[in-house]
Amino acid sequence: MKQKTETREKRTVSVLWQRLALILLASVIGVQLYHWYSGSLRKDELPMPMGVGMSIVLSGSMEPTLQVNDLVIVHRQDSYRTGDIVVFQTGSALVVHRIVSMDGDTVVTKGDANDGADPPIATDAIKGRVAARIPGVGAAVRFLRTPLGIAAALIAAVVIAEFSFRRERRADDQQTEQLKEEIRRLRAEQEQQNDQRTE
Repeated sequence: MKQKTETREKRTVSVLWQRLALILLASVIGVQLYHWYSGSLRKDELPMPMGVGMSIVLSGSMEPTLQVNDLVIVHRQDSYRTGDIVVFQTGSALVVHRIVSMDGDTVVTKGDANDGADPPIATDAIKGRVAARIPGVGAAVRFLRTPLGIAAALIAAVVIAEFSFRRERRADDQQTEQLKEEIRRLRAEQEQQNDQRTE
């Protein structure tokens, strides 16, 4: 009985991990498709659902504060101040720089590692302020935004689902076999008792 309980618990944990992996992959695929739609069709390189988005640092202009391939979480603000690290779009590119001066609705930004400041921009061109940084994750996120990356994520989701299904089926088959064995044993005992009674 103890072994059956342990097997059931292991199976439950395994299924939970597989479902969590599938949910994570589905989320990644959904986010990447949303980013593709936003960038390709709406020309918005940083979609901000609920005022939050993410961007990847592509150059060393903000070193040592931010490194190439850092993933930054961007939060939309009602107002900004000097010293904030912000993300703004110029053409089809996103720039992650620090505000160095403000004059009404105009701000001047500059990369920490750059010698000169950027041309002034309007505050409404700013997507948001950098609220958090996840070091080194940007390369993987960039890959997942490519058609090959999306295909790889879809294949991984299918493989995990298939593996989960086969594992559950194997466990069910083992349980069925154990039940059949138990039934056979009970029948043999019953027949033995019947034989003893007839003697």
